[in-house]
Amino acid sequence: MGSKNNVTEFVLLGLTQSPEGRKVLFVAFLLIYIVTMVGNLLIMVTIMASPSLGSPMYFFLAYLSLLDTVYSTAIAPKMMVDLLHVKKTISFQACMTQVFIDHFFAGAEVILLVVMAYDRYVAICKPLHYLIIMNRQVCVLMLLVAWTGGFLHSLVQFLVIYQLPFCGPNVIDNFLCDVYPLLKLACTNTYLTGLSMMANGGAICTVTFFILLVSYGVILYSLKTHGLEGKHKAFYTCASHITVVILFFVPCIFLYARPSSNFPIDKSMTVVLTFITPMLNPLIYTLRNAEMKNAMRKLWSNCVAIVRRGLYPPCRAR
Repeated sequence: MGSKNNVTEFVLLGLTQSPEGRKVLFVAFLLIYIVTMVGNLLIMVTIMASPSLGSPMYFFLAYLSLLDTVYSTAIAPKMMVDLLHVKKTISFQACMTQVFIDHFFAGAEVILLVVMAYDRYVAICKPLHYLIIMNRQVCVLMLLVAWTGGFLHSLVQFLVIYQLPFCGPNVIDNFLCDVYPLLKLACTNTYLTGLSMMANGGAICTVTFFILLVSYGVILYSLKTHGLEGKHKAFYTCASHITVVILFFVPCIFLYARPSSNFPIDKSMTVVLTFITPMLNPLIYTLRNAEMKNAMRKLWSNCVAIVRRGLYPPCRAR
């Protein structure tokens, strides 16, 4: 049976209907977005400009920052503009595009976090073979796997949602388009569709999360054979990775590892996943990373020196 679609746009209820609340949220999310952009762009520029950060870990970290930057940009500007308006609408095509982009970059990030865990396992448990195993070709291949996996995951979500019939209700009780709110609006029985969405999203998040926790547990257990200095460095690196994994996967599991349903707390979890986690990632990865902080200081010093030479050119002897 062909799908019937009479809906040309959706109405987004947003986070709050209070005018004062919307103004406060606009300022808060604008600051969060600025911090997210500056932090992630700073990480990318620092890694690209610093020869000392040429290891695979920083190669993957740069692409994680790229994912967070694009992921936030796909959602934040539209959401902040909507906070300035009483009625918030999004066209059907824009809504479908947002679903695809959201799940594309989120899916790629899931696989990239697994790749980063494997990188730490090889670096800590097989240090003598690290550069042989994690050579540039392998790193690029793993990155391509992450992008391809994210694309395929998002394509499945998109195709399932796009072919659903929307023939009347068009009010989404959220600030963005997502799978479960759209399933609620479809003019058909979406129980089996919801189960397939749960398998493609929630189950993958849940299984991956526990695999990552076990992996980092194995890595931390192996640290007992390392020296004190190496043990501390590896521990702080793994601790930052585990923190990012928890921040990303806990909201993901809560939102998608369940049958099609909507709860009031979903909005808060979506905010954590789309705003807070991309903002905190740069802070977490640089806070206890001496190499990254030293590279940033050196980059800053070089920039200041270039500016000074431009403002105060050296006098030439006549």
